[in-house]
Amino acid sequence: MQHIALVGRFLEVLGIGIVLLGALYSTFAAIRNWKKQKISSVVFNTYREQFGKSILLGLEFMVGGDIINTVATIPTLENVAVLGAIVLIRTFLSFTLEVEMTGRWPWGKGNRDKL
Repeated sequence: MQHIALVGRFLEVLGIGIVLLGALYSTFAAIRNWKKQKISSVVFNTYREQFGKSILLGLEFMVGGDIINTVATIPTLENVAVLGAIVLIRTFLSFTLEVEMTGRWPWGKGNRDKL
């Protein structure tokens, strides 16, 4: 069980790393784009979209780590309730970020250009 807990912790740390690296990459890409285009609205929207994608991916890894950690520990009612709350909050954040980035629900059809 100890090895499983380490895998869960690794996934959580990996998720944090993805968010941090995504922030750095998005920031440097935005600076590079701003130097080329000088159109701040386009640069800002691209920055938000790139950074939002890294946040979504990082959240997925963090949720996976939380699930593994809950399974690795003694499954008490309190642990399951905490996991449920974490998953609900992170799922809500994922949905809101998806709507913010694309302008539609994750299960919606079509692409952003048609909106």
